[in-house]
Parts: sequence; C-alpha cells; structure tokens
Amino acid sequence: MVAVVGVALLLGPVLYAGVWAWLRKAILAAPTALAFSRVAAVADVPAEPATSPAGNLRFSVLIAARDEATALPQLLLALQQQTLPPSQFEVLIADDHSADGTAALVNAAAVTLPFSLRLISLPAGVTGKKAALAAAVAQARAAWVVCTDADCCPAPGWLAAYAGLLRTSPQALHFVSGPVRLTPGGAWFDELLGLEFAGLVGVGAGCLGRGRPTMCNGANLAFRRATFHEVGGYADNQGLASGDDEFLLHKIHQRYPAGVRFLAASQAVVDTPAPGTLPALLRQRVRWASKWPHYRTAAPRQLALLVLGVNVSLALGLGLALAWPALGPWVAGGWALKLGADAWLLAPVLGLLRRRRWLAWLLPLQLLYAPYALAVGLAGRRGGYRWKGRQVR
Repeated sequence: MVAVVGVALLLGPVLYAGVWAWLRKAILAAPTALAFSRVAAVADVPAEPATSPAGNLRFSVLIAARDEATALPQLLLALQQQTLPPSQFEVLIADDHSADGTAALVNAAAVTLPFSLRLISLPAGVTGKKAALAAAVAQARAAWVVCTDADCCPAPGWLAAYAGLLRTSPQALHFVSGPVRLTPGGAWFDELLGLEFAGLVGVGAGCLGRGRPTMCNGANLAFRRATFHEVGGYADNQGLASGDDEFLLHKIHQRYPAGVRFLAASQAVVDTPAPGTLPALLRQRVRWASKWPHYRTAAPRQLALLVLGVNVSLALGLGLALAWPALGPWVAGGWALKLGADAWLLAPVLGLLRRRRWLAWLLPLQLLYAPYALAVGLAGRRGGYRWKGRQVR
C-alpha cells in the first residue's frame, strides 16, 4: 500500500521534471546576448523591409499610461539613454484619462528629448490599457511596435537588441517576447517574488521555443504593426482588462507558428517594480489569473494544471508523511525532483537576468507556493478586482 501511494505521489514530480528539462533545452537554444553584442558587425545583412514612409525609423515604442507622472521621468531617461540612435525610434504615450499631470509632463518632455515623443489622449468614454495601446498602434509610423509599461526601466541596449534580432533572424518574425526582471518594491518578500517571476519568464521562453506559447509580459514585447491589424488586434477580447500581451501572442502564433520568438539577450532586459505590499501583490496576481478562463489554446491551461497539481501534491505529501512515516522517502523523492527541476530550469534564466543569488530562495518559495497559488487561482476565477482606481472584471 505504501508503494502504491508513494508511486502516485511521485508521478506528478516526474512529469514536471520531464517537462521542465524539455523547456530548458529550448531556453538554451533561444537567441542569446552573444548574437547581438555587435549589431554593427552584421550591417551587411538586409534589414527588415519598412512598410511606411518613415525613412530609417525602426521602432514605435508604445506606452499606455494612467496617472504615471511620478514614474514616467525614469522611463523617459532610460529611453534617452538607448544605444540605438534616437532617429531610429519614436515614442508614443497613450494617456488613459490621467488626473495627475501626466499629459503636461509628456508635452513638456517632447520639446527637449532627442527622439520623437507624442502624446495620445483617449477620448471620453474610451478607457483601459488595450484601448490605449490600440490608439497608439493606429498612430505609429514604424513597421515594428515595441511595448513597455510606464513604470518600467529598459536597459540601454534594449532597442538595439531587438534591432539585432530582426537583422539576423533567418526567418520572418511577427512577435518577439523579451525578458523582464523585478526590482525591489520594499517588501520582505522581494527576492521570493523575484525568483517566482524569473520562473514565469523562463517557462514563457521555453514554451515559445517549443512552439506552444503560454505567457509573455507586456512590459517587454514587440510585434509587426501590420500583423497586429491582420489578426484583429484586441477586438475579440477588448472587454477583458487583462491579457493585452498573451492573447495577442496566441493569435499571432496561430497565424504564424514559426514567427514568434523569445529574445534571450541580457541587454534587452526591462526592469519592472515589484509590488510593495502583500495586498498589492495579490491584486496584481488576481488580475493576471482573471484571464486564464478565456484562453483559447490548450497549452496555458495544461501548464497551469501541471504546476498547480504538482505543488498541491507536494503539500499533500508532507501531510501524509506526518501521519504515515513510511511514506517519508517517497515524499522526499518528490520534493527533490521538483526542486531539482526548478533549479535546473532557473539557472540559465537567472544568469540572463544577472540574479543568480535568488536561487537561494527556492525552498522557502516552494513552501509558500501551494496556498498562494490556490488562493490566487480561485480569486481569479471569481473575477472582478480594482486596478488603477477602477473596478474591472
């Protein structure tokens, strides 16, 4: 009887470890920083053809903003420090009815910055991040759109890394997901959260590499402007507040399965602040979880079930081992498989993010993860949350 229960407890971790090893191989095969360390050296490779009369304008950088007057100066400074010449990108900030002086700040900065900066104000009755991004896409001039968030800080080589990928890619690309790193928000769980977030980045990268995309992050992604219009943009999920990034990824992948890529370049990392309090963290994660029931592809649901099932089985195993000590070796084996698989997957991701020290928090994160994931998942299915001062679903 002990062996039967023990084998049952091990099935999940064994499957999990196999999937994680499969994903890790895809992460290691992704384009790396070495490929783009000398963009100028590949000048003889034809660049992506322009689809607008914008001259040498490579990118339109889009930012949706609502009450971001405090955060925007840091982002604008980071954009001013890009190694890509300012003549090769423009920045469009779509203001979602801010009441804190965001519009005035953008208009004032547009006079002094070396790159083209434009403010787009949403009309009355039109709200939300997707509406803001769609309005910005409609006025973008470059063939490629690059998105980030108003409270983010991209590395100086961010746009140059995207340019390098597009110049050296052996096939036509339509969507590129980039790496995102959490910066401390001042909470006791900062490094735990950074490690968990790095895991999301790694799994998203591996799934992209395996042709079964699950997740990406709107803080760092790029897509062809023409492809956005071709797949209908956000038209079929406009009523959902979340998912501007992942729903678009899934639609573009369905149309162009070979045209999506993860950019594993250290100089392409975008920093985003971690939630500073536990309530803020839970609100953010519930917002993310709220889109899960609306996925139209199987991969995200399958991945979510695998991760949740394995974490719950590990917690259950601990409880059973306390009541039934003979199960101890089986439970220990399951925990070793799970933690070993996580460390194996996270190692290259943390190297990319230059945060290898976070791996020390792997065991504490595992102990907390099962109740946290269950609570967020159930709250996400219930729907409804407050975001940016609005009640959304």
